[in-house]
Amino acid sequence: MSQTIVPTGRARVLGDDEIIVSKTDLRGHLTYVNDLFVDISGYEEADLLGKPHNIIRHPSMPRAVFGLLWETLQSGEELFAYVVNLCANGDHYWVFAHVTPTRDRSGAVTGYHSNRRSVSPRTIERVQRLYDRLLVAERRESGGRAATAAGTAELHAALGESGTTYDRWVWSLLEKQAA
Repeated sequence: MSQTIVPTGRARVLGDDEIIVSKTDLRGHLTYVNDLFVDISGYEEADLLGKPHNIIRHPSMPRAVFGLLWETLQSGEELFAYVVNLCANGDHYWVFAHVTPTRDRSGAVTGYHSNRRSVSPRTIERVQRLYDRLLVAERRESGGRAATAAGTAELHAALGESGTTYDRWVWSLLEKQAA
């Protein structure tokens, strides 16, 4: 699994009634994956558990979106996001992800829980346009933190041009997908 996986460009598609579920600890290491996660990712469950969730990170997924995700989760809030993931064989799949902190009885965050659903091809096209713009900004930088900062600045600029926030943009696409 330490080998670099080369993207194939082939898409896998979730059914409208399918939900991928995973749970992680506070460091983002997988503690639970449902059967669909295993099936679509192409990994064995034993190869996933204990590994960082980013084992399925696609190289065309902007760092800025994950930066926003972690910032939101660490503030105790939930986030909805569009994410492209990489399968063990190099295929990919798009999801609409809902990621939320998991809390114990006292309210302390003990990990994170994510449910992911299908995304329409039309929504993927719209998301890809923004994400491509972020990736251009990120790839101009040499270090991971600098790339994330550049992508984040580009994300704020793009959303500012539209007079919206990431959350509102995500929900606006979901509404268009349902229409």
